[in-house]
Amino acid sequence: MTCTGNALWIDVLADVFATMPGTLLLFGYALLFALVEIEIEGKDGWAMTLPTWYRRKPFYARVFALLLSGKPLTGYHAVMFFIPFVSFHIGLAFGQPWSWGLEARMVASYLVWNVTWDFLWFVLNPHFGWARFRKGQIWWHGGAWVGRLPIDYVNALGLSFLVAAVPWVVRGNATTLRRQVIFVGGMAVLTAAVGLAAPLYQRWYKHMRRPGSDERSKD
Repeated sequence: MTCTGNALWIDVLADVFATMPGTLLLFGYALLFALVEIEIEGKDGWAMTLPTWYRRKPFYARVFALLLSGKPLTGYHAVMFFIPFVSFHIGLAFGQPWSWGLEARMVASYLVWNVTWDFLWFVLNPHFGWARFRKGQIWWHGGAWVGRLPIDYVNALGLSFLVAAVPWVVRGNATTLRRQVIFVGGMAVLTAAVGLAAPLYQRWYKHMRRPGSDERSKD
């Protein structure tokens, strides 16, 4: 192996260790979002039974549908999509210097995080699970699918790599793109691990809702 090859592997290994804490933190964040949405929505996805507004016809709803494969716009999603996006920038409020390279990293990570959050909702939700995660079973993912993935997932993942490649194209620095590949791999591994443990969560979910177990006052 050449010295250049050795240096590349050293860089990759350094990137793995550099991205590991962030990957674990962002995965835990996605997991918490998925769990709280399961508690909020239950079996009815896309806020169908929540007390929120629902639009398909206004121009802003049509723009939203164009970007997300025909999905309707709800007040719930109009807020929920921005909460994590803003939180990805929270370091800027504590003195982290902004740069275009940092913005590329944050946006690319946010796109992958969104896919992870959404997919975990299905995998963990006792009303869905991996068995029902397929075309024709989820009305709000009614657009095209690529294998077992909705087109929105494929688009988000592809766009994340394009955004992460911007520093490489502009400045010749491939670090952001390399770390994005490692980040996506890490999120995939962690998602698979949670998927294996999903039956445990689903049993607990049903146990906490067994008849007669709710202790709210009936007065």
